[in-house]
Amino acid sequence: MEGRSRELAYAFPRTIPIMVGYLFLGAAYGILMNVNGYGIGLTVFISIFVYAGSLQYLGVTMLASAVHPLTALFMSLMLNARHLFYGISMLGKYGQVKRKKAYLIFGLTDETFSAVCNEQIPSGLDKDKVYFWITFLDQCYWVSGSFLGAVAGSLIAFDTTGLDFALTALFVVIFTEQWKQREGHMPAVLGVGASVLCLWSFGSSAFIIPAMAVIFAVLGMDYRTRRQTE
Repeated sequence: MEGRSRELAYAFPRTIPIMVGYLFLGAAYGILMNVNGYGIGLTVFISIFVYAGSLQYLGVTMLASAVHPLTALFMSLMLNARHLFYGISMLGKYGQVKRKKAYLIFGLTDETFSAVCNEQIPSGLDKDKVYFWITFLDQCYWVSGSFLGAVAGSLIAFDTTGLDFALTALFVVIFTEQWKQREGHMPAVLGVGASVLCLWSFGSSAFIIPAMAVIFAVLGMDYRTRRQTE
C-alpha cells in the first residue's frame, strides 16, 4: 500500500493542469450532450468507454445528425489518426509494461501523452504504476467533468456558443507549456510548419494525416542522422 501511495503521490501533481482543463472540457461536453437531448447515463458511458476528447465533441454532432455509421467511422479515423504516431513514439516507454498495457494504450489521449512522454521518473518508483496513475487520474477528471456538465445542463439553461472551442484552447496551453519547458524547439516548429503547409495544400478536412506523415518522416531522418553521428 505504501508503494502504491508513492506512485500516486508522484503522479497526481503532474496531472493538475490536465485536471483543470478536463473538468471544464468534460463539463462543456456534458452540457452539449444535454442540449442535444442525451441524458446523463449516455454521457458518462461514452466518456468511460470512448474517452476520445475531440471525437466526443464531434460525436455530439454525428449523433444529432444521424450520420451513417461508415461515414462516422471514416471521420473518426481521420480525426484520431495522430494517435498512430503517438503509439509509435511511446514504444520505448510502454514496450516493457507487464500489466495494464491495454488500458494505457486505450487511455493515451493528447494531454496524457504530453504528460507521460517527457516524464523522467525517479529510479525508486515503479514506472508502470506511475504511467497507470497518470492515465487513470486523467480519465477520472474527464468522466467527472462530463457528469457534472450533464447534471448542470439538465438543471440550468446554457448558451453553448463557443464551448466546442475549449478543447483547442487546452491544446494551445499545453503547447505553450512545453515550449517553455524544453530547450530545443525544433519539434514544435516542425509541427506548426508541417501543419500550416499541409493545411494550405490539402485543406482543413484532410491535412491531419499528411502533416503527421511529414513530421514523422523528418523526425525519423533527424534521429537516424544523430545515431550515425554518434
